[in-house]
Amino acid sequence: MGEKKIGVLLVNLGTPKSFRPKDVFHYLNEFLTDGRVIDLPWLQRQCLVRGIIVPFRYKDSAKLYQRLWTEEGSPLLIHGLSVRDKLQSVLGEHFYVSLAMRYQTPSIKEGLEQLRQKQVDEILVFPLFPQYASATTGSVHQKVMDEIKHWQVIPKLTFVSSYADHPALIHAFCERARQYSLQSYDHVLFSFHGLPEKQIRKADEAGACLTSGCCDKQCKNNTFCYKAQCYATARAIASQLAMQPSSYTICFQSRLGKDPWIQPYTTEVLQACSAKGYKRLLVFCPSFVCDCLETTCEVSYEYAHTFKSMGGETVQLVEGLNSHPDWIEALKIMVREHTHSKSA
Repeated sequence: MGEKKIGVLLVNLGTPKSFRPKDVFHYLNEFLTDGRVIDLPWLQRQCLVRGIIVPFRYKDSAKLYQRLWTEEGSPLLIHGLSVRDKLQSVLGEHFYVSLAMRYQTPSIKEGLEQLRQKQVDEILVFPLFPQYASATTGSVHQKVMDEIKHWQVIPKLTFVSSYADHPALIHAFCERARQYSLQSYDHVLFSFHGLPEKQIRKADEAGACLTSGCCDKQCKNNTFCYKAQCYATARAIASQLAMQPSSYTICFQSRLGKDPWIQPYTTEVLQACSAKGYKRLLVFCPSFVCDCLETTCEVSYEYAHTFKSMGGETVQLVEGLNSHPDWIEALKIMVREHTHSKSA
């Protein structure tokens, strides 16, 4: 018998087929009707999403996607394909790397089928979300299980849950930031994607979630807490860049609806920075490994405009890892760790 063949399924959130309103409409419907994204009873969720949220949002969202789109297409997909090809190259011939999106195409079903056709001996499911959340990583894992349960032969499966403070990931983020002089900015924001507080509490069996100091240090009780993992990511980046605690703030963006989401909100932190007389802000978005709507449009355009209206001067986004060589190296290291492969 030869060396085992290992399949690697990289999975990101998803992207519309185009920025046309009808394609954005279909994407938002699929995304927001996922029970792990909006955790309401099925009928209530369908009525809310299909009857209120999407009809009132899809045209505005389409305009944002048009601003984001490049000549090659969606950055999330373009960078994803590049990551797939580069990772395949550095892993070598005994690995087979496939790219999938949780919503739209290429689908998880298509990505898994590509690996099955290669007759792999095992599959590593690697969500491209450093911090675990039920709405992202949990949804990916559930979808993979839903698809693969129909296979007659199910190979060994390994699910990556999180890698929030993995040294290779932190190094990659820091290398992206080194093109900027930290001393030339008044303050640094670590702006993570937000989640409803009720989703955070549902994942907490110890009953301490969102109480004072519960995210300050990772422990057994908050192992799978999204907010605690976000704090761990930010602290690790700050430590490697020799940043003082007073020089940065951890916050959360992209709030949807009226229910309370995890705080502090990035918009409120911008106001606080303005009140302190800060003029130049540097912003990390470490819950995203690829630049997307929430980084390019929300931070670089919306938040930059908001901060300037408050009297600020600059909101500089630290670009995502995209398909940067340090990110490819980080992925190679983590894949080999999870598959126990020691090959160079």
